[in-house]
Amino acid sequence: MEFSKIGVVGCGQMGSGIAEVAAKAGLDVVSREVSDDLLAKGKAKIEKSLGRAVDKGKLSAEDRDAILGRIKFTTSLDDMGDRDLVVEAVTEDLQVKLKIFLELDKACKPETVLASNTSSLSITELAAGTSRPDKFIGLHFFNPVPVMKLVEVVKTVASSEEVTDSAKAFAEKCGKVPVLAKDGGGFIVNRLLVPYLFDAILVYQNGLATREDIDNGMKFGCGHPMGPLELNDFIGLDTMYYIGLILFEEFKEPRFAPPPLLKRMVQAGYLGRKSGRGFYDYSK
Repeated sequence: MEFSKIGVVGCGQMGSGIAEVAAKAGLDVVSREVSDDLLAKGKAKIEKSLGRAVDKGKLSAEDRDAILGRIKFTTSLDDMGDRDLVVEAVTEDLQVKLKIFLELDKACKPETVLASNTSSLSITELAAGTSRPDKFIGLHFFNPVPVMKLVEVVKTVASSEEVTDSAKAFAEKCGKVPVLAKDGGGFIVNRLLVPYLFDAILVYQNGLATREDIDNGMKFGCGHPMGPLELNDFIGLDTMYYIGLILFEEFKEPRFAPPPLLKRMVQAGYLGRKSGRGFYDYSK
């Protein structure tokens, strides 16, 4: 099983990146959003990313144009009908994702493999909403997709070995390093990362150290490229909050419970870089 025609549902931060790396790999890509406005914003993200690569001499202008030429932008899920693989990359909301997969199950040919880019939701539960659980897989790319090398390939008890192997091959073709995980809350990375990021918030909340000293401690003491409070802001505080709720619901362990300060910041609209303010001020 080889994926040559790729569909990506969602053209936001993650979806636009997945479409970009698939097109860079020489694959035929269809990118879908719910409106022309969101589609235009997603296309602009891809153009900006490729433009940076050209400016840095990593990509020629001709290659940039060829990559963009391999991406079709649409607002219709029906355009996913001929795809070999469709990757969903929309908001981290179970009901929204289930609705999309129900529609994709009807729109796509029977042999199409469906995948979710979810970072925390159950792949098994998403697959159960379709008629093809054996052709359903998790493909968790990391942000920013064009830069980050990792993809978590998440298999369920129903995922076929052929689909799992093909998903790993697709990730490698996109220039990524795939790691295989069984379906379970947070998979590998978030199961380990979320408690660390929440602990950093608790340290700051309890007044043990300043935000700068917490971040510098981990950057210069442990060699991390980004401090934990900076990383919370980069991921998005609302995203971190909802991931925490999902993991706490599954495991009932205090280490997965979102800290009170995180909840208050989300309620106040301080969502990190994307809103201009989180633990740090990005308005300038």
